[in-house]
Amino acid sequence: MMKRLLLLACLALPCAAHAQTVAFTTEDYAPFNYREGKEIKGATVEQVEKVMAAIGVDYTLEVMPWARAYGLARTAPMTCVFATAHNSARDPLFKWIEPLLIDRNILITRKGSGVTAANLDEAKKYTIGTQREDYTETILKDKGFTKLDVASDFNATLRKLLNGRIDMMPISELYFDKLKADQPVEMVTVLSAQPMGIACEKSFPDDLRAKMQAALDKLIADGDQKQIYLKYGMNLAD
Repeated sequence: MMKRLLLLACLALPCAAHAQTVAFTTEDYAPFNYREGKEIKGATVEQVEKVMAAIGVDYTLEVMPWARAYGLARTAPMTCVFATAHNSARDPLFKWIEPLLIDRNILITRKGSGVTAANLDEAKKYTIGTQREDYTETILKDKGFTKLDVASDFNATLRKLLNGRIDMMPISELYFDKLKADQPVEMVTVLSAQPMGIACEKSFPDDLRAKMQAALDKLIADGDQKQIYLKYGMNLAD
């Protein structure tokens, strides 16, 4: 009888526990967000976990191709995608909690490739790899790049670069500092700079967004965000 009464109550009124469950989506892009066995880890994942623990709200988290992760946050209520570049085109599409990171994107190439470009105009003669629906795809198109090779995810693009199937690819400058220790890559030129944040579907509750933002602000002010990045071998600029 009690279960039946609870069910009727949830049908008659908003069920708070259900309404306050946030569905997070992200991509496989180590060391920011990635799957290791059954565990989802990363520098941005840890920030999301700490934010949600601080406000005491239930959530789910899934790793999937970026196009799907982004698409769900555009259309599914109570869904947020991270880490999402906040630019003028995307600004009106979501409600934002930021920054998980302030980052520059650079174009990199494989060492010994012979690829050089002093600026973006010179870089346009090369084939550039990126990911479908990734913000860097939009940036490259907006800047006049036409020789694009679009893969399903970051790791597929990186494999193409290392195998010589593409000439360059965009990458977070912060991650590049870590990647170059393990892979034969080098910087070519700067592509863009932007804040990265949590982007939530437009009907996301304003009070919940405000609580999440306050928790992230405290994480940054207390120095915890910087310590998380150091844990993953990345040093945030002051």
